[in-house]
Amino acid sequence: MSGAYTWLVAHVLFPLHERLKGHDTVKLRRRLEESQWWPREKIEAIQLLRLRRLLARAQVHVPYYRALFARVGFDPGRVERVADLGSLPFLTKADIRANLEALKADDAQGLARSNTGGSSGEPLIFFIGKQRVSHDVAAKWRATRWWGVDIGDPEIVVWGSPIELSRQDRLRAWRDRVLRSHLLPAFEMSQARLDGYLATIRRMRPHMLFGYPSSLALIAQHAEKRGVVMHDLGIRVAFVTSERLYDHQRETISRTFGCPVANGYGGRDAGFIAHECPAGGMHITAEDILVEIVDEAGRVLPPGEAGEIVVTHLATGDFPFIRYRTGDVGVLDDRSCACGRGLPLLKEIQGRNTDFVVAQDGTVMHGLALIYVVRDVPGVAQFKIVQESAEFTRVLLVTGPEFQETSLAAIRTGLARRLGSGVKIEIERVAEIPREASGKYRYIVSKVAP
Repeated sequence: MSGAYTWLVAHVLFPLHERLKGHDTVKLRRRLEESQWWPREKIEAIQLLRLRRLLARAQVHVPYYRALFARVGFDPGRVERVADLGSLPFLTKADIRANLEALKADDAQGLARSNTGGSSGEPLIFFIGKQRVSHDVAAKWRATRWWGVDIGDPEIVVWGSPIELSRQDRLRAWRDRVLRSHLLPAFEMSQARLDGYLATIRRMRPHMLFGYPSSLALIAQHAEKRGVVMHDLGIRVAFVTSERLYDHQRETISRTFGCPVANGYGGRDAGFIAHECPAGGMHITAEDILVEIVDEAGRVLPPGEAGEIVVTHLATGDFPFIRYRTGDVGVLDDRSCACGRGLPLLKEIQGRNTDFVVAQDGTVMHGLALIYVVRDVPGVAQFKIVQESAEFTRVLLVTGPEFQETSLAAIRTGLARRLGSGVKIEIERVAEIPREASGKYRYIVSKVAP
């Protein structure tokens, strides 16, 4: 019956849902499942064609790029190779903040406001169109099917984004029930909450788990501590994303749940960049996304050398991301994957890490529980939260002209509500927050072992 219901969802209900939203997800997923087997040269030809279209549209319809192209003397009509993109300046988070309206295409319709999770300490607001959403959903859908998991198969999602957690209205709850997707909040993971999570997973017997590697590893560790068997549930894969996946996390999750772990890399801003296949290759969604690796001087690096990941998303004509600096560090791979797909590979992804914090009463929480207290405060440009001990937490703030002094009390109250009323919260206003050796900000550092 499970197979029949999954077929109904994947072939009837979900396609209808997407059509009603004006998305081309189903058609795009089918195309992606065909193009993934193309030779590298054919994929690169499609990239070039779509890049030319994106650049031409940006020149005509996007005020920011119309002015930029004129200023640097860039002619989209003369682009003959993907490498010609290197003559354009990078797009940074600061550029997006300063030119939010000018980055919108003048003919765009139905743009939706979005924002990043603030993992870099620099929250970012931007807009996405229906084309972008369709392509990203199709890319993720293709990746889940690599592991024998389809839309409609039961899944457990361990997540903490307020975008997900704030939309549990009747329509959303109904949709999740139809799709058999069950959300477990990653913010608070007390012993009692973890016991409940184990019971839910055992009862639901999902085909896949999806979430932060740190969260799934914590649940796995709790199962082992409690002596609760979880490897007999028929889970096919555990998808992890949004943080760096460490070897010990992969081993713990796989051992406890009796399934392989598939790593994914991407973000709300940059899109669904890459996902791991069963043969172990981190395949870039090359039909939609161009990836460059650059050094500190902005020079493009060859495969095998580590540098900042720069992304051009080819389905962002309504709000273009062209040579967007992600702030992440990675390495391209020039080898082919044993699976036979022609999609290029990421060899390594560095610099992503989301810590847990420990409340005064011992409750373990995902670091995002603190991040969201500070992230959306008007006027906060950058921040870093350092949990020095169970009784003392420091907050470094870089603020702009919109920041109100009354927000300081709100931040203290919000953090104390999560960490404990007896915790001392010290807030320091600074001109700049130093970067880590990797070149990224660490938005949260906990010196308290969970």
